[in-house]
Amino acid sequence: MKKTLLFMMCICGVMAFDATAQKNAQEWGNYQYYAEKNIPLRATSTVSGRVVFIGNSITEGWVNQHPDFFTKNGYIGRGISGQTSYQMLLRFREDVIALAPEVVVINAATNDIAENTGPYVEEYSFGNIVSMADLARAHGIKVILTTTLPSDHFGWNSAITDAPAKIVALNNRLRAYAQEQGIPFVDYYADMVRPEDGAQQPQYTGDGVHPNSQGYDVMEALIKPVIDGLLSSAQ
Repeated sequence: MKKTLLFMMCICGVMAFDATAQKNAQEWGNYQYYAEKNIPLRATSTVSGRVVFIGNSITEGWVNQHPDFFTKNGYIGRGISGQTSYQMLLRFREDVIALAPEVVVINAATNDIAENTGPYVEEYSFGNIVSMADLARAHGIKVILTTTLPSDHFGWNSAITDAPAKIVALNNRLRAYAQEQGIPFVDYYADMVRPEDGAQQPQYTGDGVHPNSQGYDVMEALIKPVIDGLLSSAQ
């Protein structure tokens, strides 16, 4: 009897663990993060001039630190802290395509290089970004690609010691792709990098990765004219 009871407890434990694992696997892309906020936007998807910014904590922090930049321009922030390009690609349909924007701004790969979800492979990260651009264009959404921001270290993963070289290589590849495809390319990197070591200039960041308010000022001055140009060309 005791052996039977113990066996049943083990089975129940395995089933509970499996159910939790399945739930976590289903939510790996974090589809629910903006689900409620997306509902009214999906109901008014014919709004002209709609722009969605998709990204990681750099995009999410932008909305939090400079909310007026988004509200006064009608921009929609869809950044999720910690996400890699793999996760952004998974939720691209829910958080971008379903909102029917005229323009999407893609900023990705900081967390890829930091190895948040596994070893960094440039080919895969580049491919994820290209796939997001392909999906957007297939649905009539204009694309703006942006550089991965400079950083010489990640405070949450000190094992990564070659971030500057990886960031430069990926940015060069994105630039070449954008030129080839006729996609606007916004170079945050050049204006924010410390050339001698590839770090982000200290006046623009508090932790070497995430921009502070002054850093976002730099980014806004670079991105807004490009967005305005795309929107005016559609009129």
